Amino acid sequence: MTDDWLDSPFDPEQRYEHLEDVEPEFWKKKKLEDMSPREWELLCDGCGKCCLNKLEIRGRIKFTRTVCRFLDCQSCLCKIYEHRFKKVPDCRNIDLAAVREKPRWLPKTCAYWLLDNGQDLPDWHPLKMSLRNREVVSETGVNDYEDYIVDWPDL
Repeated sequence: MTDDWLDSPFDPEQRYEHLEDVEPEFWKKKKLEDMSPREWELLCDGCGKCCLNKLEIRGRIKFTRTVCRFLDCQSCLCKIYEHRFKKVPDCRNIDLAAVREKPRWLPKTCAYWLLDNGQDLPDWHPLKMSLRNREVVSETGVNDYEDYIVDWPDL
């Protein structure tokens, strides 16, 4: 298998085109488990925080400022989204089980987590509380993730 698809352009904004097939404010009318795959994907605010490497220490999740090597830090989206599970075996699928997993490893600003916990999406969703303009490092070459633990208030 070649990695030619790594060089193909990825336009994350395509998912917001042609919204005529999506019910307005569907997130207010449906539970997460009742959403279509398209509605589910539209909920993602593109913050990139799920791509931060995390550690579990004494039953608590600690976020680090190290990111997956395939995260585009400008757009805060995965460069290989359609192929992420083939290329990164430990990449996590953001599904209902992941949203409800304890300890919580998704950030508290995550749209899926907010909705599942009875909160609404902010008026300014997509959230834009992303990794843009934050000091992060690629996981490539990182030996000790504990040296990179962060305590950002939005995690």
